Amino acid sequence: MKLIALREEILTPVQHVIGVVERRQTMPVLSNVLLIARDNRLSVTGTDLEVELVSTISLNVQQPGEITVPGRKFLDILRSLPEGTSVTLTVESDRLVIKAGRSRFTLTTLAATEFPLVDEINAQQVLKLPQADFKRIIDKTHFSMAQQDVRYYLNGMLLESEGGKLRAVSTDGHRLGLCETTLTERVTGKQQVILPRKGVLELQRMLGSQGEVEFSIGTNHVRCKIGDIRFTSKLIDGRFPEYTRVIPANANKIIDADRNTLRQSLQRTAILSNEKYRGIRLNIKPNLLTLQAHNPEQEEAEDQLGVNYEGTEIEIGFNVTYLLEALSAIETERVHIALTDSNSSCLVTAEPADGARYVVMPMRL
Repeated sequence: MKLIALREEILTPVQHVIGVVERRQTMPVLSNVLLIARDNRLSVTGTDLEVELVSTISLNVQQPGEITVPGRKFLDILRSLPEGTSVTLTVESDRLVIKAGRSRFTLTTLAATEFPLVDEINAQQVLKLPQADFKRIIDKTHFSMAQQDVRYYLNGMLLESEGGKLRAVSTDGHRLGLCETTLTERVTGKQQVILPRKGVLELQRMLGSQGEVEFSIGTNHVRCKIGDIRFTSKLIDGRFPEYTRVIPANANKIIDADRNTLRQSLQRTAILSNEKYRGIRLNIKPNLLTLQAHNPEQEEAEDQLGVNYEGTEIEIGFNVTYLLEALSAIETERVHIALTDSNSSCLVTAEPADGARYVVMPMRL
C-alpha cells in the first residue's frame, strides 16, 4: 500500500471514525482503524463491535492495499503535523511508515483480515429525511435515556416509523421524551427499533444541519449514510414499553408560563434541594406558582412567579433536573405544563406545539 495526500485529507476521515475507537480493548484489533486504499479512494473504518463508522475520501493511491493501525496514535501523529503538509503512507514489512517533510513515523500493524466488519444489514426499510430534522428529534429526546439500567432496553432510544412520521422516544422509567418529524416519503406499516445509547450519541455528533440522511433499518442493525460517512449500529433486542400509555390523556389543568422565567426560578430553588433526590415542590394556585425546596441541613428555598392558570389548587413534587432538562430542550418562549392531580405525571410541551412532548413522574416529598 502506498498513497500520497495532504495531511488534512487523511486527518478528516480519521477524525470522523475515532469516536468509537477505544485505546484499551479486549481485542487488540479494536484499538486500530482499518485503512483500505484502492481506486484512488481511502476508506477509514473504526468499530467497537456495537457501532461501526466508515469514512471515505478521494486521493492519490499509488499502490492499493489494506492494513489496520493503532487509531489514537495515528490520529495524534496527523494532528501534530503542520497544516498543508504532504504525507506519504507506505506499508513496509508489516509496518506503516508515515513520512511528512523531515518527519518519519513507523507504526505497528495488524492484518486487515482480523478486523471485524458488518456486512450487508438486509435493510427492510429505507427512510430519507433532512439531517437537520433527524438531529432535532435526537437532540430533543436523548437526555431521557437510561444509563446502565438492568432493563437494558431503556439504555437506548426507540425509533418508530409510521405513515409519514419518524418518532424518537426515550425513557429511564421516571420521565419520558418524545419528538417526531415528517418523512420525505410515507412508509407502509409500523417499524420499531431500539438504538443503543452509544449509537445515539455518535449519530447525534455526526448529524449536521445541511443535506439528507438515508436511514436503513435491518433485522439486527441500522445504517445511516451521511455524505461520505457510513454509520452502522447494532440494535438492542428487547421490547420497548408501551409509551403511549404513559402520556397523560386527561391532563386538563394547564399552567401557561414564560419558559425562561420558569427555568431560572427552578434553577434558583434547586440550589437548596436534596443533592441526591433533587426534589422540588410546586404549589399551584390561580395565576401563581410557588416553588419550594429543602434539604437535610434544614435549609429552605422558596420562589414565586406569575403564570396563567385558572384551575383548582394543586401541590405536587418533581425531580427538578427532569423539569429543567425538558425546559432546556424546548425553544419557544411559552411553555405548557399539563396536570391531572397531585399524584399523576405532568406533560410538558412547547407553546405553540413543536412535535415534542415530555412526561415527568411525580415525587413524594
